[in-house]
Amino acid sequence: MEFVSTRGEERVTGARAIVQGIAKDGGLFVPERFPEVSEAEITQMLEMDYPERAALVIGKYFDEYDGEKLLSALQAAYARFEENDAAPLVRIEDGTYILELFHGPTCAFKDMALTVLPYLLAEGCRLTGVKEKILVLAATSGDTGKAALEGFKDADGVKVMTFYPDEGVSKMQKLQMCTTEGDNVNVVSVKGNFDDCQTGVKRIFASEECKKKLADKGYVLSSANSINIGRLIPQIAYYYSAYCDLLSSGQIEYGDKVDFAVPTGNFGNILAAYYAKQMGLPVGKLICASNRNNVLTDFFKCGTYDSKRPFYKTMSPSMDILVSSNLERLIFELSGRNAKVTAERMQALSERGKYSVTREETKLLQETFFAGCANEDETVESIYEFFIEYGYPMDTHTGVAMSVVGAYKKSLEEDKTAEERPVVVVSTASPYKFPQDVLYALTGNDVKDSFKGVKRINLLTAMKVPESLKAIRYKPIRFKQIVSPQKMFDEVLAFAD
Repeated sequence: MEFVSTRGEERVTGARAIVQGIAKDGGLFVPERFPEVSEAEITQMLEMDYPERAALVIGKYFDEYDGEKLLSALQAAYARFEENDAAPLVRIEDGTYILELFHGPTCAFKDMALTVLPYLLAEGCRLTGVKEKILVLAATSGDTGKAALEGFKDADGVKVMTFYPDEGVSKMQKLQMCTTEGDNVNVVSVKGNFDDCQTGVKRIFASEECKKKLADKGYVLSSANSINIGRLIPQIAYYYSAYCDLLSSGQIEYGDKVDFAVPTGNFGNILAAYYAKQMGLPVGKLICASNRNNVLTDFFKCGTYDSKRPFYKTMSPSMDILVSSNLERLIFELSGRNAKVTAERMQALSERGKYSVTREETKLLQETFFAGCANEDETVESIYEFFIEYGYPMDTHTGVAMSVVGAYKKSLEEDKTAEERPVVVVSTASPYKFPQDVLYALTGNDVKDSFKGVKRINLLTAMKVPESLKAIRYKPIRFKQIVSPQKMFDEVLAFAD
């Protein structure tokens, strides 16, 4: 299968798309078509473990990769997860389930793809004949950065560098990144928010001058963000896996539709669910959950994406984003795969901070998506009430999603013609990554020290503390650099020496 740019005529293989990261015209790579997973294949998947399920789905897109090598790489990646199942589905009550995606090395859903991306990138270099060293850049709102660092640390022929917003991540997320081990890693904080980090990284990718200077040092650029199709495709697999788990446990029959609720900021996680739906997975509504930075909620309701609005720092920092990069891929599909229209809309976003889709397109969006948001008080209430009722502790991002699910269910009650379906809530991080905020939600108590928060949550909930988070307390802080967005490439160049 080949991949095409959302903004132009560029067409490349899957391996080239992964190595390159972003199209030369600034667009994002998307598959030339959506492959189908048949009912017979889903029946086969019922007997598979998670790596086997993922290999089947990923292989549909990256068909130039050897299937046995891919499966072996996935088995090695998911063997690093603390649970036997990389993506366990937890039944809360009839019709409500939680898909836990936080059992990997960094306790967040980004591990589901970023433990696999190093293999996809290395094999992509081999398939495309790339001999240069690879410099992987990542902008992070908290979770992608550590997952990229952990996935690529000490990898041969690769350096990985993460930019995060200063004061824009949780204390635990910051500690995770700044204590990272490995000789080929670097972490730099940026004065600004995530959008400043993401814009800076995209600017580097788009600059021929930057790429030439790195080439002179023997490096080519690649990305660990979900703008890289190699990050996005592996995420499709866990939606199929959740559906298979519902089938095998007798909760549904094949063909029954399932709703998925996804807390999202950069739109990659929920876009993977949309891709699964395009592949034929029986998906009902995709519930797009935002925090106080509700730019996506407004877009789905009115058809105008307007990033010119106040930016809020919240207790769900991985969603503190005003420019959702992966939405470009959805806009491309919405426009009938019209690269010219997509490019014009992205240019309008870059120049004026906003763009609009047509009334007909807005209606199409609303047929597939339900969008809602939760403020800080609603998030706290959601976490507290859910724990009181079910004894299940959630992180702040999952709390946002659960709050929006409540609004979605109320809308179904008001619409007598609406079909009520099972809802799978995608849990994107361990509560222990945000211990102070989760403890406050559960008890009303504040603590300044993250590890005291971890201890108290553990005493209250008996939820196992991930070993990787326990170890951070005793690791030295290696990275303390803070730069302005304008100085990001200077740091990249220095790291490439």
